[in-house]
Amino acid sequence: MRETRKPLILNVNDHVANRYMVSKMLKNAGMQAIEASTGHEAIALAQDPRNKPDLVVLDVRLPDIDGLEVCRRLKSDPRTKDIKILHTSATFVTSDNRVEGVEAGADGYLTQPFEPQDLIATVRALLRLHEAEANLVARNGQLVEADRRKDEFLAMLAHELRNPLAALHMGLPVLDRFPPHDELEQQTREIMQRQLTLLTRLVDDLLDVSRVTRGRIELHREPMDLAAVVARVVDVMRQRVAEPRRQTIRVELPAGPVPVSADSGRIEQVLTNLLDNASKYSDSGTTIDVRLAVAGGQAELVVRDHGIGIDAATLPAIFDLFAQATRSLDRSHGGLGIGLTLAKGLVDLHGGTIAAASDGLGLGTELKIRLPLHAGVQLVAAPASEPPPAPSRRRILVVDDNEDGRKMLRKLCELQGHEVSEAADGLEGVRTALAERPDVAFVDIGLPGIDGYEVARRVRAQLDGHSPVLIALSGYGSPEHRERAHEAGFDEHVVKPIKLANLRRIVAGVQPKA
Repeated sequence: MRETRKPLILNVNDHVANRYMVSKMLKNAGMQAIEASTGHEAIALAQDPRNKPDLVVLDVRLPDIDGLEVCRRLKSDPRTKDIKILHTSATFVTSDNRVEGVEAGADGYLTQPFEPQDLIATVRALLRLHEAEANLVARNGQLVEADRRKDEFLAMLAHELRNPLAALHMGLPVLDRFPPHDELEQQTREIMQRQLTLLTRLVDDLLDVSRVTRGRIELHREPMDLAAVVARVVDVMRQRVAEPRRQTIRVELPAGPVPVSADSGRIEQVLTNLLDNASKYSDSGTTIDVRLAVAGGQAELVVRDHGIGIDAATLPAIFDLFAQATRSLDRSHGGLGIGLTLAKGLVDLHGGTIAAASDGLGLGTELKIRLPLHAGVQLVAAPASEPPPAPSRRRILVVDDNEDGRKMLRKLCELQGHEVSEAADGLEGVRTALAERPDVAFVDIGLPGIDGYEVARRVRAQLDGHSPVLIALSGYGSPEHRERAHEAGFDEHVVKPIKLANLRRIVAGVQPKA
């Protein structure tokens, strides 16, 4: 049977008889006792990691530095701050003395003379507190480690999901080169595109909500017209979710622009989540109202549905992670319960607020966002976008160990008229780049042999000024991964799946090698 460790008590007192009596009381109660007669000696013993005490019985009056100063030093030192301290004194006995001792960091105060049972009861109480706090610290460490592993798992999950998503995303444009044979094929392609878009958004949201809750989202803010963003998102969501569900989105916008300083992509993400929720939790034939106005010096955006509503008990927790208004085995409404958490986190980062209101079940839900106006900046309308001209023929290298993704990206590039080579691992990618000197190389990060970062370093070093434009392809999209890609020598970091428009933009900007 394992022997229970006896508590170790440091007994600090310059009076020999008093020090002896306290040590004897402690040992009679089954505890270990070590002794010190000065403040400096007490601090040295407490800081010894080989024999760290659980508690210090500390007399206030000492010959070098007083017990109050000893207490302050021990409590301010990370190595000793968790040690419990019990002040004792035969001369500092007033209530003011006790207050001064507690304010110095002491966990208890006894006035001498005291009975043995008073000392032991107080010491045991403080030891129980010490043990409870130690358990909480250990538990907190476990939770921090579990949270870290969760984040690593989510990042890995997104990476693994984005590989097949990339192949599917690149496959649909290949199919679109040929007209559908009949209406059934057309409908099938549209369904595949919608569901693929939904799956990609779910993966992105899953990663973003983890980064938002840890405060690791970077905003790229600039002056923008919120009204234009709302109009654009509403048009997209009408086609994507409302019309297939036979719902109507009714929008009310102010006559002029609504200037805010925001990350337009993130604001679109917030509004997309709100409209998707409103549609998901509403019946066919219902109306979703979107209203944007300026009120009280702020932009006020309201999304109101006439769906299932939220009961009063659930409403306070609606922005909590994984919270949902309803949970049923049929999962008819779908979703992960992260959309509103992500929306709140992004709105908070913009210095705004978001609030939910509902009159109850069956009476719909209203989400209201308020963002600070960005005054004093003249908004310039973006020029009408024109399709970029078809780029000249380029030499392209695709390095990816995922065969389906590699071959689909190759086919997609070849359909644009480019000459394409491929490699399935890092070392082969370096050899091919050195031998063929492509104009642009798309390099996956998670490669066997050597990873994509090392591929970039070696290609940059060996081709010097004649290296290709290097594009990192990865399922990992955190700022840390982007920064690491640039440090390794990549010109750009693209999160899988790469979109056709993005592919064309990258290749069009590449200057051909001589």
